[in-house]
Amino acid sequence: MKVQGVELSELDLNNTGSWPPVIKFLAALLVCAAVVAAGWYFSWQDQQQQLVRVEAQEPQLRGEFETKQGRAANLGAYEELLDEMERSLEARLRELPSRVEVPPLLVDISQAGLGAGLEFELFRPGSSVRRDFYAEMPIQIRVRGRFHEFGRFVSDVANLPRIVTLHDVEIRRGGDNGELTMSATARTYWYLDDEGEDES
Repeated sequence: MKVQGVELSELDLNNTGSWPPVIKFLAALLVCAAVVAAGWYFSWQDQQQQLVRVEAQEPQLRGEFETKQGRAANLGAYEELLDEMERSLEARLRELPSRVEVPPLLVDISQAGLGAGLEFELFRPGSSVRRDFYAEMPIQIRVRGRFHEFGRFVSDVANLPRIVTLHDVEIRRGGDNGELTMSATARTYWYLDDEGEDES
């Protein structure tokens, strides 16, 4: 095969400097093309695919960055909120009686019923139940009275200085005189000390 009058088979590979300029240019072009093709096949193709993957992740990463940047900018406010929540938790824990305060609290509940004009048919404290950091004692109560007296009793229980909750409230007609009977479970709570002791 001849290129501009030069037979390619006559070219000396050991003496490329004597090749005609056109042949040198074509050889250099061929070598460059081979290097580019090899680079594309062995390296750049994978980098191109990696670039596509990274570009696809960019919106998600940008969103995460903006979220974290917002949190970092509000770190002081979050720390103040955390301090406020810890103070609130301490205040709520102080509303839980200690073990020695449970008997007077039971008296307060019964006096709230009597003060509202209710007549107790049942007032039975149950066994304490341990929870994570507190214990609770259910108290089965059944009282007889009028509807407004029930409302006053529930309000008085809610206003006790310690936490008492009412559950499973059921009101039934008690008789012909307009009295009603209310059955409920009152629960009082107390904080377990470091030893985790509670009273039964």
